[in-house]
Amino acid sequence: MRVLGVDPGLTRCGVGVLDAVPGRRARLVAVDVVRTPVDAPLAERLLQVSEALEAALATYRPDAVAVERVFSRHDVSTVMGTAQASGVALLAAARAGLPVGLHTPSEVKAAVTGSGRAGKAQVTAMVTRILGLDDPPRPADAADALALALCHLWRGSLAGGGPPQRSEVPGGASPTAAQAAWAAADRSARKVRSGAWTSSPRRAGGLPSGVGRDR
Repeated sequence: MRVLGVDPGLTRCGVGVLDAVPGRRARLVAVDVVRTPVDAPLAERLLQVSEALEAALATYRPDAVAVERVFSRHDVSTVMGTAQASGVALLAAARAGLPVGLHTPSEVKAAVTGSGRAGKAQVTAMVTRILGLDDPPRPADAADALALALCHLWRGSLAGGGPPQRSEVPGGASPTAAQAAWAAADRSARKVRSGAWTSSPRRAGGLPSGVGRDR
């Protein structure tokens, strides 16, 4: 299974592509960050993000797309750009006829670190370790996109909420501590999704670039 993860953002949009391999492992296919200039018109910035995502989908032909779930919070002006980029990602996936998984920040953190409250440095460190990379993905948006893809790869076997069976985990092995923690976080998130939930702040900055650089 191949998953394309999208960490939505208007100034920086992380894109990561992973392949599932036997033994509860994943292989890095590509990772990049789509950047748009802050002084460009909104419509043009969204078009740039859309074109980059569509190019990535056409190039890497994933089986599914994973996108960070956006929740309302007090900083409405900042979350608006994240929500707009998220909508572009959902539309691109729909046009490609691909299933989409929406994952909360807490679910993603629990999937890769075992803790739904892990910081960005912890997430980056674990993504680097899990994928066996020589260098950590930079900036954090790139690591977050890969973490989303990892979360989605594991979600298929553990999202049911019940005790995972050996046959449900890739490779037939028992789930890792991080996978078990993700399952617990997922069950908790399901209980609160009907209410308000806050997501981590987005950051500004960055220059325009392309998408899909292999590493």
